[in-house]
Amino acid sequence: MKKVYLIIAVICLALLIVLPAAAGNASKGPKGKVVVANRASGSISVIDARTNALIGTYDLPAGDNAPEPMYVTYSKKGGHVFVGDRANDRVVVFDQADFSVVTTIEAGAGVFHMWSDARDNQLWVNNDIDNTTTVIDPVNLSVITTVSMPADLVGLGYQPHDVILEPQGRFAYVTLLEGSDPDNDYLVQFSTKTFMEVNRTTVGKDPHVSLTQRNNLIYVPAQNSDIVSVFNRDTLEPVTELAVPGAHGAGMTHNGKTFYTTNLPGGGTDGLFAIDTHTNTILGASDTPYAVPHNLVVTKNDKLFLTHSGGTSDKVTIYAVSTSEPVPVAIGEVTVGLNPFGLAYVPGN
Repeated sequence: MKKVYLIIAVICLALLIVLPAAAGNASKGPKGKVVVANRASGSISVIDARTNALIGTYDLPAGDNAPEPMYVTYSKKGGHVFVGDRANDRVVVFDQADFSVVTTIEAGAGVFHMWSDARDNQLWVNNDIDNTTTVIDPVNLSVITTVSMPADLVGLGYQPHDVILEPQGRFAYVTLLEGSDPDNDYLVQFSTKTFMEVNRTTVGKDPHVSLTQRNNLIYVPAQNSDIVSVFNRDTLEPVTELAVPGAHGAGMTHNGKTFYTTNLPGGGTDGLFAIDTHTNTILGASDTPYAVPHNLVVTKNDKLFLTHSGGTSDKVTIYAVSTSEPVPVAIGEVTVGLNPFGLAYVPGN
């Protein structure tokens, strides 16, 4: 009997040691925040990337029209968070520490997607009414230039939509959609030095873009064609094509090993797809608890944050992802403002 008691005592002691350590590990990991643009609320929501808790909600400054936040981009050098305000043709600049408004920068009419290169040299903001892109210096917060979209494509009704810059900042890639061709939209490559078109290729309908420094490819999910096309991003030569229903949102892990896209019109069934960027094969799909899985971002905490858009929607769902387990597993959700749209990860405290 004494031996039994001794064994129990040893087990209890082990649990006292292990359980606190496990609880501590659950809260460890890189610090950071996820900033969500609430398109219908005129605000941004800031989420703690470690605890998944809502830190706060911050209004965009008043303008001539009610603010309409669209997409979010982060600049490490300047310590700024940029939020496109479509209704007021501008970009609002927030301080990353306390989310106070630093300034606003005028853009073109129809502010939509935007992206800053990894070196924080240029921030490209697409304006789909003006058919231009406003290029901003994300450090000194001034407009560098305005890039006109190709005249022949604009003449056919095409408008700039999504945009991304490659890691070295040499090229920007802009998708153009809503044109007269019922089967194809376009991906156009621009030089960030001359701001002139370098190359173009046809892609599926309603295209978005993502890339990683891990390879020299660019990933183009096209919702209305139910495909993810992969191109050589230097030449825009096609590499492969994957069948993915409703492929819309585009996001990459920080190590570039997994590309994620959303099945936006699928109602939540197979709402998230994981694609291996080495083999360019589909690893699997996960359901989402709400419809309209839209935009996503992957943090350094091995988490994926996903907005569910729509006029009355107010949910961001959260998933565990990792190199060993890349297919998303739902672990939580956060209630934010109405119609959560674009989002970005802000590393740090």
